[in-house]
Amino acid sequence: MEGLRRLLAILAVGVVPWTVVFVGGDATLVLSIGLLDPTTLTLTDVYAYTFVHTRSLPASLFAWPLGAALYLLALGSALVGTVTGHEDRRVTAGLLVLVALTQLTVAWGLTTRLGTVAVPFGSVAALAVLALVEWPAIRGSVLPASR
Repeated sequence: MEGLRRLLAILAVGVVPWTVVFVGGDATLVLSIGLLDPTTLTLTDVYAYTFVHTRSLPASLFAWPLGAALYLLALGSALVGTVTGHEDRRVTAGLLVLVALTQLTVAWGLTTRLGTVAVPFGSVAALAVLALVEWPAIRGSVLPASR
């Protein structure tokens, strides 16, 4: 049961908007699967964004597809660990840290543009899962034993 709860927590990281970008009165949601314009419900998936719509975009936005790939690796690691019982949870935890860093990079890059505010909810979600779910299990293997 604990493995299933852990897997659901990691799945939740992919469900929350990773970054919410506010420009004027408009918002855009950067999701794990694509960019969503909530006013028109237009979704640009990660593949199209990465391989079709990449001309003249800020470099910091390229961290988002990398974060999506890292998230899939973390989810796959957790899934294999849940199914087989064999996993190095430090790998999953490290991937979640990298996911959080990619979304901080996206948010910072967008926020430095005039009139834009980006909030990295995905970073908060990934770090919350790391702190509440992964860290208790890996703490002993990461920190030296106290004397």
